[in-house]
Amino acid sequence: MAGVEGPLTNGVSRTNGALNGNGDLHDPIPQESPIAFDPSLFRSYLLSLLPPIFGASPEELESIFDDDFHERVSRFAGEGGGVIYVVKKKDEQESEDTPPTYTYKLTPTLTYDPSHVTTLAIIKRGPLLDSTSPLATQLHILNLFGSDETPYESLHAVISCAMKPYFEAFVGARGGGKDGDSKMGIPVTKKKFAELELSLLHLQQNVEIPETHLIIHPVIQRAVEQARQNGQRPGISDLPPKLLSDSTFLNTLQNHVNQWIKSIQTVTKLNRDVSSGTASQEINFWLSMERALEGIDAQLRSDEVTMVMECLRNAKRFHATVSFLADTGLKDTMDTVHKYNQLMKDFPLNELLSATDLEKIQEAVVLIFGHINRKLKLSPYPIRRALPLVEAISRDFNDQLLRVLTSHRLLYTPYDTFERLLSQTMAIFRTWDDHMKEFTNIAREVTRKRGEKFIPIKVVPAHAKLQDRIRYLRDWRKQHEQLAVMTAPTKGLGGVGNEIGGMDMEAEVKEAYEVMKRIDVLDVSMEGGEIWVAAENAYNERVARVENQIIARLRDRLGTARNANEMFRVFSKFNALFVRPKIRGAIQEYQTQLIDSVKEDIKRLHEKFKTQYRSSEAYHMSQMRDLPPISGAIIWARQIDRQLQTYMKRVEDVLGKGWELYAEGQKLQSESSAFRKKLDVRPVYDAWLHDIARRDMGVGGRLFEIVRLRGGGYQLAVNFDPQIITLFKEVRNLLWQNFQVPHAITNMAKDAKRVYPHAVSLMETVRTYGQTLDLVENNKGIEWLVAEYRNEAQRMVTKGMNIRWDYFVNQYDTARYSVSDGARDNRHIQFVREFASVVSILQDKTNNVIDLYKDILRSVEELSTCPYTPEAFRELLGKIQAAIDRLNLEGYANLDHWVAELDQRIQGILLQRVTHVIQLFCSEFERADDHDSRREILSRRDKRAKNDKSADGTLALTPIVHEIRIQNQVIFLDPPIEHARAVWIHQLHDWLGTVCRLKRIQSSRYEIGLQMQGHTVTNLTYTSLLTKFPDTTLEKPFALIEQKVQSLKDYVAKWLQFQSLWDLEAEYVFNRLGDSLALWQQLLTEIKKARSTFDTSETQKSFGVCVIDYEQVQARVNAKYDAWQRDILSRFGVKLGNAMKEMHASILKARNDLEHHSIEGLVGAPRRF
Repeated sequence: MAGVEGPLTNGVSRTNGALNGNGDLHDPIPQESPIAFDPSLFRSYLLSLLPPIFGASPEELESIFDDDFHERVSRFAGEGGGVIYVVKKKDEQESEDTPPTYTYKLTPTLTYDPSHVTTLAIIKRGPLLDSTSPLATQLHILNLFGSDETPYESLHAVISCAMKPYFEAFVGARGGGKDGDSKMGIPVTKKKFAELELSLLHLQQNVEIPETHLIIHPVIQRAVEQARQNGQRPGISDLPPKLLSDSTFLNTLQNHVNQWIKSIQTVTKLNRDVSSGTASQEINFWLSMERALEGIDAQLRSDEVTMVMECLRNAKRFHATVSFLADTGLKDTMDTVHKYNQLMKDFPLNELLSATDLEKIQEAVVLIFGHINRKLKLSPYPIRRALPLVEAISRDFNDQLLRVLTSHRLLYTPYDTFERLLSQTMAIFRTWDDHMKEFTNIAREVTRKRGEKFIPIKVVPAHAKLQDRIRYLRDWRKQHEQLAVMTAPTKGLGGVGNEIGGMDMEAEVKEAYEVMKRIDVLDVSMEGGEIWVAAENAYNERVARVENQIIARLRDRLGTARNANEMFRVFSKFNALFVRPKIRGAIQEYQTQLIDSVKEDIKRLHEKFKTQYRSSEAYHMSQMRDLPPISGAIIWARQIDRQLQTYMKRVEDVLGKGWELYAEGQKLQSESSAFRKKLDVRPVYDAWLHDIARRDMGVGGRLFEIVRLRGGGYQLAVNFDPQIITLFKEVRNLLWQNFQVPHAITNMAKDAKRVYPHAVSLMETVRTYGQTLDLVENNKGIEWLVAEYRNEAQRMVTKGMNIRWDYFVNQYDTARYSVSDGARDNRHIQFVREFASVVSILQDKTNNVIDLYKDILRSVEELSTCPYTPEAFRELLGKIQAAIDRLNLEGYANLDHWVAELDQRIQGILLQRVTHVIQLFCSEFERADDHDSRREILSRRDKRAKNDKSADGTLALTPIVHEIRIQNQVIFLDPPIEHARAVWIHQLHDWLGTVCRLKRIQSSRYEIGLQMQGHTVTNLTYTSLLTKFPDTTLEKPFALIEQKVQSLKDYVAKWLQFQSLWDLEAEYVFNRLGDSLALWQQLLTEIKKARSTFDTSETQKSFGVCVIDYEQVQARVNAKYDAWQRDILSRFGVKLGNAMKEMHASILKARNDLEHHSIEGLVGAPRRF
């Protein structure tokens, strides 16, 4: 057998030799060829398998085992074949009375024929069949039923009842989370199974549209085929002329046409009852109808039918041709079906039927109703049919929900999962109801537009009972879960029951729940309802015993409560159990205490309300949270109202519904109702509306306005009412509070909201602009520097004067939704941004220049008090120059003019310093050692100056020492007096140069630095200060110097006179004096007086800033002087002695003469006395 020569992969290989531990042969003996499969084993297997399946005897199956049986089986057992089929075929019968006979055959290929009763597929589970293993473990059997018109039903049964459940059982047993399944593609596979099942079901449910084949006369058929072969258009000229007038031929054609009309009418008049089947059947019916009508229309347009009609028209048989289309009704039916299929095409029903979870079902409901509501306006599909169609969809919706929810086994799932599933289910029901309302409205609207006969638009949903059951089941499970939680060992009343009644409440509740788990809770049929009621009664019997235990424990706790708060604490802890009527009834005796407690709480609310909103803390918090006053008051009142409702709800939760029917409860209810009327915020809202309507509010007018100030003057302001801002905030908050704000006010608020960002920006910009101008006003010195930025801001204000708020309101939408670059339609918004940018730059520049200006002023002020040293002045001027350079770099305008003014100010300060230094120089120069009154005055003035400017106290003149020397009998002054003058002038120049040599501040150092060939810059220092003195301040020190020099010259001249002591000859002096004793006496007197110059105990003469040292010549001049004096005195003695002698001689002579005269001669002469 050729089909089994390959090695058996799943058979047993026979080898000679022993295997070692690794599976290798000790002796490499060649392997024998594998054993071939024996077809007789397969024959025996078929004889035992087929008789019960086919209902046939072994003798009837002998036809399978023909001559090719061994070859087929060998091929199937080998690697080539994977499946083989056994077919049971019904034989044709000559008469219906004879019993049916069947033939059986074995085939590797599968074909379909209506005569095939049963087909059995035998599938290999491995690549090869092994003769040594039982065939039952190697083969898979699948029975494919036949003898039906279509195999859809049997295939649907195989998929839905075998393959799909088997796959889901495997996935469920394997476990794994939802994420893991998603990664492996399991949800996709489930969906494909559901879609395949749904497709087979649709095929099974479709109403078969009969196929229509028009009968064509053979002569016509041959003529058309002959014309097509010749490449000609078929016509009646292709028929024999005699045949066109042959009545038999024409009658046959007319009979064919009448049969066409009947067969076409069979299709066009076909209809179905919408309420009888499913929605998919209705959809598929109209889609199939359209395909069938298109097929009929294609046949009617064929050449054969056209030739038949031409033949009948040629024979004048118009009654068969004229009304042909009208009789068939094909055109009208096609038009109607085509319009209906606007609704049926792309109908998303499969999304619902193939949904595998609740999310998909909800999405499918949205898609289905979206499609219906959208297409129903376009398609003339009758509302009478649309209502049953929606009911059919409701049945599919119900079935799909049941299928998904049943798969979850709701009562076996944890409560969180259960609650999530049922919440999702209720959300799906709400989605259905919402879309159902929309469908109802559209159906009414379409009925009215079409003018159809009025019918009640009512859809009876098939899922209504399921919806009620799920709602009830959700509430029941919630109550049970609350009871289970309260009876758990770790919470509530768990473990207490044993002490009271000896009952394990937790176990009792679980037992009661087990009763409900045994039934199908989603069965809403009549039998299912009865089962539910019986199970619920059994549940309630068990739970009643637990409730009795809970009541006893609860009453015990309430009895030990010391005040109302503890009672409420107990109530809040066990509030979940108060929904149970039995427990609620057991706590009603505590009603009076709770009402008193609530009264106190309400009284506190009264007090809180009476303090008024503006006096409450909430008002200040609202301002912090930017809540406008009206909305804040409404929110505050509603908070009090909600708290009041909370107190009322607390009493109702504890005491049950109807508590207000009691006397105390009625009084409490009336008080709370009266209080709630006072809390009604509607009057506040209406008063606000009236106030807004009374005001002329709106966003309009110019962007800016000029406001007159009370103290005089004008101020720029934004023409935007702050009440508009409050208005749109009020509207926003009131809309959040669900108030119906009138449309006009809403539009006004929207306009305000649109321009609010720009208005706030403008107000902030204008406020910044005003503050910046105040800064400039308070700092006069910076006006020139920020003038350019200020002018730019003023230009923007000028530009904004022509802009109105209306432009912002009207252009906002286009500016918001435009795709352009925004420069064209956003120019007003761009203005706000540019204005803010310009003012921001002005503010930054102003603040920056103020800081720099203050630093400069500080440095300028320090110039008047700093030490009078070049370093101190250079440091301060360096700081000022650095600030000016920074101003230059940052591009401030009018810097040259401003720096020139600053330089004048600095120059004035420096001029004062120089003037003071000159005065100090003069006072220092005039100081001497003598203490006359004038020098005392100067000394006191000098002390005051030192106290005022102590920094200048370091300036002092160093006295110059001159020596009077004699050398080679020549007296001279060393150094000469001209040296003293030069030193004093140089020292004065140094004092003045401390200031005059300082570099002037410059406004354009960077520009000068960038010039390659600049002009020579003059006046770079403060030397020109020397020309700025208003009086003779600068001349005074030079005059003092010359005066001091002259004094020195006079004094030194006295010493130089003593040179004559060595230069004169004694004889010259004596000869000059002659014999005149008066001259000699005058000379001696002058010598005595001149001696005081050098004949002193001092060795020097002080002139304040100059000292004449004459110690070296004093002794020599004194000695020389003494020598001269002695010589002159001795010579004068000789002269005097001679004169005395001569005089004595004269006197003696005169005496002698007198004595010799006679006295008588004189007696008579008159005497005169």
